[in-house]
Amino acid sequence: MSNTVDNKVRRYSGNERVNHWFTAIAFILLAMSGLAFFHPAFWPMVAVLGGGELARYLHPIIGVAMFASFLIFAIQKLGDNLFSKVDGQWLSQIGDVLSNRDERLPEIGKYNAGQKLAYWAMVLSMVALLASGLVIWREFFSHLFTIDQIRIAVVVHALSAIVLIMTIIVHIYAAIWVKGTIGAMVSGYVSRAWAKHHHALWYKSLNK
Repeated sequence: MSNTVDNKVRRYSGNERVNHWFTAIAFILLAMSGLAFFHPAFWPMVAVLGGGELARYLHPIIGVAMFASFLIFAIQKLGDNLFSKVDGQWLSQIGDVLSNRDERLPEIGKYNAGQKLAYWAMVLSMVALLASGLVIWREFFSHLFTIDQIRIAVVVHALSAIVLIMTIIVHIYAAIWVKGTIGAMVSGYVSRAWAKHHHALWYKSLNK
């Protein structure tokens, strides 16, 4: 498929978009059911996975599926999320970022430093969630560990989930804040003007 359509450039392929939305839906199901398990105040949300024992059975299975889906996406985007010198400059001008003084900011590649930080926060929290989740997965693995190891895994799982949920909230807010970002993950394309304005180095690389 061409990287350009009329006055637009392709930002995400069809496979990347399907993968992203699958991961997003899985995250919502896991966040709601996980919060239900975490505190009685959230218990009604367990209905999202059928309630009670069914939710407890499905939660870890969906968790593994989400990790696998995210892993594919993370590997595809690894090269675009490595930090460079320009990211340090972008972060040092965070005041300009928050004030929408884009003309003062350095030209950046496909992702800015904030997006890269979110990427690595998701990677680390996802790995921690998978590892701790396997330890406390009663049907298959928990009998292989001591009660103290399971208790530590429960704490790690809860803390990692909090980090991931907070990161996703910031991710969603930023996507809404920068007009055109959500549309890119729906249609796969952004306007040339959007690409030049928000990710000039990436746009220039498309025209080489």
